[in-house]
Amino acid sequence: MSDQSSFKTEQEAFWAGDFGNEYIGRNNAPELLAANLSLFSEILGHAQRIGSVIEFGANIGMNLRALRQLLPAATLAAIEINAQAAAELGSLGYVDVRHQSILDYAPRDSHDLAFIKGVLIHINPEHLGTVYDAIYASSRRYVCMVEYYNPTPVSIPYRGHEERLFKRDFAGEIMERHPDLRLLAYGFKYRRDPRFLHGDETWFLMEKTAAAN
Repeated sequence: MSDQSSFKTEQEAFWAGDFGNEYIGRNNAPELLAANLSLFSEILGHAQRIGSVIEFGANIGMNLRALRQLLPAATLAAIEINAQAAAELGSLGYVDVRHQSILDYAPRDSHDLAFIKGVLIHINPEHLGTVYDAIYASSRRYVCMVEYYNPTPVSIPYRGHEERLFKRDFAGEIMERHPDLRLLAYGFKYRRDPRFLHGDETWFLMEKTAAAN
């Protein structure tokens, strides 16, 4: 994975390289873990038993650390493109880490919950269909997305870089692409929340209708 010439997009190389390494230090705080516990407690309240989870783009596992506390018996897996983040994630000892680009990931197993948080916004829009299909194929029942929402696709500057952050209706697009997904619940976490550290994320929990019957 160290050969960045093998990546399909500039965005992949961006996150696998120095910027992704620097991001690790900004993504490791007790306040973030507390916010994730609040967020996922709310989301999981709309789901039935979950015994296995896979996260797309897990970084150092701040989301999975929260889920470990909320779902202590569940098996956890993750896909992560950045080598340093994947190594730290693996050091947790309870996550099956797949160190590779999401765009190259071929689902080899299914999980009760497949989710992605703050990652679709950084994917090259031309390849979103590939990611939607991989998330869908990795889910046995539930799909969850936690991303910046916009009713129409837009690109905005991200920490001084262009074409690195995109907003759109990701949940609507995956449900249109896979019509057997139904929306179970959704919510919004405001950056000015006085209790928890959030960043204007909108979350969507969807369920495969065949699995619900």
